Amino acid sequence: MGEDMNGKDDVRDLTGGMFEDEFAVSAEEAGEFLVGIGEQLRENDELTLEGDGWKIPFEFGDEVEIELDYDGNVPELEIEVEMEGGREKDEAPTVS
Repeated sequence: MGEDMNGKDDVRDLTGGMFEDEFAVSAEEAGEFLVGIGEQLRENDELTLEGDGWKIPFEFGDEVEIELDYDGNVPELEIEVEMEGGREKDEAPTVS
């Protein structure tokens, strides 16, 4: 991506559409990433992920789904965290 007038790289804000990527990192880097996610989940109602030239700000709801998939024959462990976007609460209709 190009640089702006301040010499900083442009960062594309991914607020719509689709994005998928996979990263092969060390266990230490993965741990730091997961701790960062955990801290944001505990402290805020928005999670922001950033990469090389992109940023995903995501406002999440109250419920987070965690799925564990273990195959001891391979061996392989998959951990998936899924969260729905936060929604504004509607005002209840009135009865007349």
